[in-house]
Formats: sequence, C-alpha cells, structure tokens
Amino acid sequence: MKARNSPRVSIQTADFDLSAEVVALRAKDPRVGAVCSFIGTVRDRTPGEHGSIASMELEHYPGMTEKSIEAMIDAALQRFNIFGARVIHRVGMLAPLDQIVLVVVTSAHRAESFQACEFLMDYLKTQAPFWKKEQTPAGARWVDARVSDDAALAKWGIALENTSLNAHD
Repeated sequence: MKARNSPRVSIQTADFDLSAEVVALRAKDPRVGAVCSFIGTVRDRTPGEHGSIASMELEHYPGMTEKSIEAMIDAALQRFNIFGARVIHRVGMLAPLDQIVLVVVTSAHRAESFQACEFLMDYLKTQAPFWKKEQTPAGARWVDARVSDDAALAKWGIALENTSLNAHD
C-alpha cells in the first residue's frame, strides 16, 4: 500500500518542514503506529575558535544522488518492517543552524522506525554522493569522510564501497 504521492527522495535548495513531511508520509495509512525522524543541521563544531564555520556549501551529482538514495531506501525496506521512508537533503550554500537533511520513517512499531532511521542516516553519511565545503576564517576546506561514520555503517554489515576505511585497506 503506497500512501503518498510525494517522491521518497528530494534534493533541494529550499528548507523543509518536518510536520508537513510527517503528515504526507502518514497520509491515510492506518497501519502506521510509529514515526521516527532525524534532522541534521549545520553546526559550528568549534565555536569561537580559529576553525569556526561561517557557511557550508553542499554539491551533488543530479540524478546519481537521487538514484543512490532511492537504493538506500530500498535496502531499508528490505531490511526492516517499515511502511515508508522520506529523505530530503539540501544543497547549495547553508549557514550555521540551517537544516541540511531530513529522514522520516513509518512502521507499525517504534523499534523498526528507529532502526531504519538510524540505518538510513549511517548510509547517507558514507555512501550518498555529496561534497561539503566549509567556509572558515582560515579559508575554505572540503570536509573529509570520518572514520566514525564508516564504523557506524559497518555495524549494519554493509560492504564499504567508497569510504575512508577502504583508503586504508
């Protein structure tokens, strides 16, 4: 039973509204007993220090990015007993406190929604084709993959395709 008319994946410059996305994903689906969501924001990891973030620019490959995230949602649907998922990822220039990513998952029970939401975020952090450039007082810098993100994905038993762990093999 497909309950929504909206696409499962949206790559956009515009901000998103959590409430509207949850309403759309749950629409007329009486099976839904749980909704889990995650919102990632631009944060200044080192406020007041030399590395302070003034802005972040996100780039992607249109078409390829959506296809990659669709495959991630398909994997979550196969792995977990969930009814639906929605991923929105913003691109372009973002400022500290701006929302970057939204993942919403529906299921009958909370455990499946929580797990699928975490799975999708771990997958997005390492496998989605996005590039992030931070603007700091010291200049611009590309954000490298983090070993902790690779480890988070590895706990799901996912073969690492293009992460920092592979660079060390």
